[in-house]
Amino acid sequence: MDKSKLPNGVKGLADKINALGLDFGIWIEPEMVNEDSDLYRAHPEYVLCTPDRGRSLGRNQMVLGFSNPEVVDHIYNMLVKAFDGANITYIKWDMNRSITECYSAHWPADRQGEVYHRYILGVYSLYEKLIAKYPKLLFESCASGGARFDAGMLYYAPQAWCSDDTDAIERVKIQYGSSYGYPVSSWGAHVSECPNQQTGRTTPLATRANVAYFGAFGYEMDLNTLTDEEIALVKEQVAFMKANRQLIQFGTFYRLEDPYKGSRGAWMVVSPDKREAIVGVYKLLNGVNTTDYACLRLQGLDESRDYRINGGATACGGDELMARGLLPMDASTQPMAGVYGAEEQPDLVGDFGSCLFHLTVCD
Repeated sequence: MDKSKLPNGVKGLADKINALGLDFGIWIEPEMVNEDSDLYRAHPEYVLCTPDRGRSLGRNQMVLGFSNPEVVDHIYNMLVKAFDGANITYIKWDMNRSITECYSAHWPADRQGEVYHRYILGVYSLYEKLIAKYPKLLFESCASGGARFDAGMLYYAPQAWCSDDTDAIERVKIQYGSSYGYPVSSWGAHVSECPNQQTGRTTPLATRANVAYFGAFGYEMDLNTLTDEEIALVKEQVAFMKANRQLIQFGTFYRLEDPYKGSRGAWMVVSPDKREAIVGVYKLLNGVNTTDYACLRLQGLDESRDYRINGGATACGGDELMARGLLPMDASTQPMAGVYGAEEQPDLVGDFGSCLFHLTVCD
């Protein structure tokens, strides 16, 4: 640890954050090492590299060979030395580099085919050690680098960052695909700044939130740059997510329209008792006579009950909504109470539009 930057260590930094009334979380990337480091100079055999061949550096880094238990133990001891005594509640373990030159000096030549698999087992082993040491910590894993967004990782890290691509329209596809293997509560989904850093695209603040609600919701932007109207909308978004987190993250998730196959994507979540549902509809690109007036067939509702949409006066039968469908262009004219003011209510007109629909059973 560089004491010139953190003279009181991680504990001192955590204490300052806690004094502000905030929990403390920290980002780590323990599977990488730079050539200009004490660890590499002492143990060049710890890195993955093929003997007598060139090496590929990524971000000026090489990958540590976690298939070697000695490497796992060494990194564990370094992390414990840094973390002990600090009030840490969350750790984001990032992985920013693909594995290249997957050859370990720890294993003989005839067992190099095992290295990649044993590397993942080493990652699991380090998680096991850290969780045993700090049982109350929430770990978030990361999809990048070496396809490490595997289902086994959820045992150790119940939350995963499925992509650095935070563009809302891209995220419709990313989260739609992630839903085939992972629960909504497991993937990090954030409202980020615009123009987006990855795509340069500008999307409505409402659409960014409408996508990010379906995940471990959060913001990654400088709130000081927002207008008063945007700040007010952010407050409404946070209140909406808090009020509906249980339904969104733990309800039954249904994929309604595949964003990879058309200009619209859609999904919904339904409560276990089928009395409530939230539908998300996303217009990717505008077109002429495309999906604007195409009914969206819902799923998972109680066919014997009637549902109000966004608290409106008109009720539709669950059987009707599943057989005939919901017409988003019509329903979008009914603002969802407690989510958007009339001037901010998004719609499906133009590129990057979106709507949420809150369905509640008529008692």
